[in-house]
Amino acid sequence: MGRVGKRLSSSQIIILGFAGVILLGSLLLMLPFATQNGEGAVFRDAVFTATSAVCVTGLVVQDTAAYWSAFGQAVILFLIQIGGMGVVTVAIAVSILSGRQISLKQRSTMQEAISAHKVGGIVQMTGFIIKTAILLELLGAAVMAPVFCREFGPLKGLWYALFHSISAFCNAGFDLMGVKGQYTSLTHFADHPVINIAVMALIISGGIGFMTWDDIRVNRQHIRKYRMQSKVILLTSAVLILLPGLYFFFFEFQTAPLGERVWSALFQSVTTRTAGFNTADLARISEVGTAVMIILMLIGGSPGSTAGGMKTTTAAVLLSTMVSVFRRREHTHFFGRRVSDDTIRNAATILMMYVTLFLAGGFVMSHVEDLPLLTCLFETASAVGTVGLTQGVTPDLGSISRTILILLMYIGRVGGLTLIFSAVAGNQGNTARLPQEKLTVG
Repeated sequence: MGRVGKRLSSSQIIILGFAGVILLGSLLLMLPFATQNGEGAVFRDAVFTATSAVCVTGLVVQDTAAYWSAFGQAVILFLIQIGGMGVVTVAIAVSILSGRQISLKQRSTMQEAISAHKVGGIVQMTGFIIKTAILLELLGAAVMAPVFCREFGPLKGLWYALFHSISAFCNAGFDLMGVKGQYTSLTHFADHPVINIAVMALIISGGIGFMTWDDIRVNRQHIRKYRMQSKVILLTSAVLILLPGLYFFFFEFQTAPLGERVWSALFQSVTTRTAGFNTADLARISEVGTAVMIILMLIGGSPGSTAGGMKTTTAAVLLSTMVSVFRRREHTHFFGRRVSDDTIRNAATILMMYVTLFLAGGFVMSHVEDLPLLTCLFETASAVGTVGLTQGVTPDLGSISRTILILLMYIGRVGGLTLIFSAVAGNQGNTARLPQEKLTVG
């Protein structure tokens, strides 16, 4: 990493790594041949798109298929892949392939980047992440290729299959369906079982985290042997798919044919937490449905995954802590294991941080753009949760609102605690314990 890298903390390396890739992507998207009109993108469009791609969000100010050339689309896909697997993961993978020795500092940075519990085995884990991502993305592309080839022809169909497979696995939400109508996402495939199943499977696969996949690889069907974190992730993810899916089925898509109703409800439940694709017209969702989607977007995916948001484990820890307080238990626990007090404090901090950013951004946008508050809160939740869903206002936002969304996407991807730890690196503060006094809450 060099002398500069040695002086930087792991958090600072992750933050600067993402910023560097965003800058590089912005410059590439400004090249004349990156756009279909041959003029290149203006800086504010380029940096917004690059941030959305690297932070695997999917919010766009220009339709991906209609505005960007094949080169521009390839750049976006490249940024999505790096952002999905993680800048540090890709950098270390390149070092491994070039035969370089991986330093302890690099291993420590990788451990933080993928939320691993220990440094040991990080190099092997990096190889597993790369292989898993490529395998699942190619598998997803192979499943979708026949459908897209029939729809768009052989070459274009293969490109569309690969693009949407990588975008779905990386939970990015970028699509090339602008050829059927700008900003339509996957609405033309609302009742297509192959596309629905493939995209949902890829979203879930990328969203549960690579450490969970490592548990599945090692222990297979012996769930009792899984780490507590993997069990919490799988259980929480299942609940967050099933319950909202039932809500969408019974209350939001009643007028659709039964088949489309089932697929739309399930798809919306899966994609809302992090992916950004949609097969339904979001403008027709009720205010209650919009509020449900905002909550799901804020929760996001799981630690060490391609997804952003507060993370499923954060929501699970807070919910379990609440139950423990109700039942007057001293500790929070899952599956016969106690959760540390540090973890609970971190979870509470993350919740307050995301809620503050989401509300503050929404309030400012609503005032500046003179838009309904709920619409703006939907945009900010989508950005900070790195989801990418929109109610159609993103392309028309002004510079202030775009800047807010860029910052929220960036924070949502690198992680709020990572930013804070980066800012206070090397400053451990006063470790003296102050006198304790009781404070009544609630």
